[in-house]
Amino acid sequence: MTAKQTGSATRLGVTASWFAAITAFLRFWEVTLESEAFLLWTTIFTGLYLGSQVALGGRALRSLRHPAWTHAAIWMGTVALAVPAYLWLPDVRIYGREVPRILFTGALDVLIPLWIAVRALATTWNGTPRWATIAGLPIYSLALVWAFTIRMPGEPFSGTPPPLDSAELALKMNLERHVSILADSIGERSYRTPESTRAAASYIAATLTELGYRVDTMSYTAGPNRTLHYNLEAKLKGSGKLPDLVVGAHYDTAEDTPGADDNASGAAALLELARMFRNASPKRTLRFVFFSTEEPPFFGTRQMGSWHYAARSAARQERLYGMISIETIAYYSDDPGSQSYPPPFDLFYPDRGDFIAFVSNLDSADLLRRVIRVFRQHATIASHGAASPAFIPGISWSDHQSFWLHGYRAIMISDTAPFRNPYYHSPEDRTARLDFERMTRVVSGLAAVVAELAEVP
Repeated sequence: MTAKQTGSATRLGVTASWFAAITAFLRFWEVTLESEAFLLWTTIFTGLYLGSQVALGGRALRSLRHPAWTHAAIWMGTVALAVPAYLWLPDVRIYGREVPRILFTGALDVLIPLWIAVRALATTWNGTPRWATIAGLPIYSLALVWAFTIRMPGEPFSGTPPPLDSAELALKMNLERHVSILADSIGERSYRTPESTRAAASYIAATLTELGYRVDTMSYTAGPNRTLHYNLEAKLKGSGKLPDLVVGAHYDTAEDTPGADDNASGAAALLELARMFRNASPKRTLRFVFFSTEEPPFFGTRQMGSWHYAARSAARQERLYGMISIETIAYYSDDPGSQSYPPPFDLFYPDRGDFIAFVSNLDSADLLRRVIRVFRQHATIASHGAASPAFIPGISWSDHQSFWLHGYRAIMISDTAPFRNPYYHSPEDRTARLDFERMTRVVSGLAAVVAELAEVP
């Protein structure tokens, strides 16, 4: 083999290594969330960059004046600065929600590694091969995004749905009643209205008791005044020794809103799922859990009710099959342009807000795909799913995030809230604005999902 052939083989090997690294990066990016502010992938890609430069340049890297060392020093300097910057970053709100600061450093740990990869490929080739390789990188990345994030089993429902049957009409009436009591009668259930929050907890507990469940109350304190809050749990014992399935929803609201969609709709759906399964004999234990303190100023902190619950489960080394978070499921629109997305999802999904969304992080993708497959087999409403890195806005915005951070798989079911509902976190989030027929179709589909996951005969 000639020197030229050897050089080409080395460059091909380096290029293949970088494409393999990008594959691993896009699939396993979320491991960086376990390292807090440390830019893990930036560090890994800097090491790969130096390794590829050694493979290509050999002895030239013995000189500290080689450009590769300058680039590596800049990237590692950023890694060193990320930790104090993370500690000094102010709290930030997006669409009314406090966003955990780690997601901003996590986003940085996306941009820098991708730039390192582009830089490495640019120094690997010259001329036309260089530009062909760099142009192929975004195409390859989009293909991976489709494979890891967008691709879902089954086909979403389309066309005119059949009329609700008698059982579904009764379900619809129950859902309307629960939402009306929580949003209209009780109203705002925020950190500023502890009496209303306790009234909502009492209503939920009383309803579960009437259904025949024993309600376990997990009390904890949150907020500057250390106000007492409550998680409520109703269990349906399984006949086997399989890991438990948690189905949860928060019942508190943001301030200055009655919270009909966010999240009386989720709490109502969970109450009805508990009703539908009260006489079932599942193999897997079902836990119906109602959380408090999901909304600001608690969101993204260890004061969330779901954080307390997930932390306790992890401390007890409880085996959980997964967690399903039901979050804002009752607002829909058939108008063109009524649905928005964070980029690049607008390239892949419809612009009408007439569907229900299923989302998860990448580590929970297998659970997400199983759930949406079963849902599509039974539901009479369109559905779309995405298994995405958690730094994408909206992906982590509910109680499922707490379970991710304790090592459990979890997904969220949502109407996408601020990306569709113009009344999100406002005084106009009222019962009259909700579409209870479509909400009923969602809950019916979720019942089929819970039945399969819990292995109900």
